[in-house]
Amino acid sequence: MFRMNLGSFRPLLGSRENLLILILLVINLVFNVVSNAGFRLSAGSATLKDFISWQVIGNLAGFITVLTLTGLLRYIPLHIAFPVTTGLAIIGVQLIAGRWFFGEVISVERWFGTILVVIGILFLTWL
Repeated sequence: MFRMNLGSFRPLLGSRENLLILILLVINLVFNVVSNAGFRLSAGSATLKDFISWQVIGNLAGFITVLTLTGLLRYIPLHIAFPVTTGLAIIGVQLIAGRWFFGEVISVERWFGTILVVIGILFLTWL
């Protein structure tokens, strides 16, 4: 069975691998936002053609997020990769897609929840 703790993990990575991890995380975040925005646009579509088009875009972008997560798993353990990508997706979709793209209002309580998500990610990955 594959087992790796964070202590034995860090020294194995060089600067090239760290750069690749960062690139994969950014691509994962971007396509997670695109995927969720596509589903939101699909839900508001007036025609079947638009509905299907946005579903295809959302699903293709979602597939790319799966590929980037798989790539990340070559370099970092699942117990780190999953919370980081999921947490970044929550934050990215809320801020980028929800707030900036769709103009949704984010309440103070939701901002507090976002901060708790970030703290939770830190607890899950680095403590």
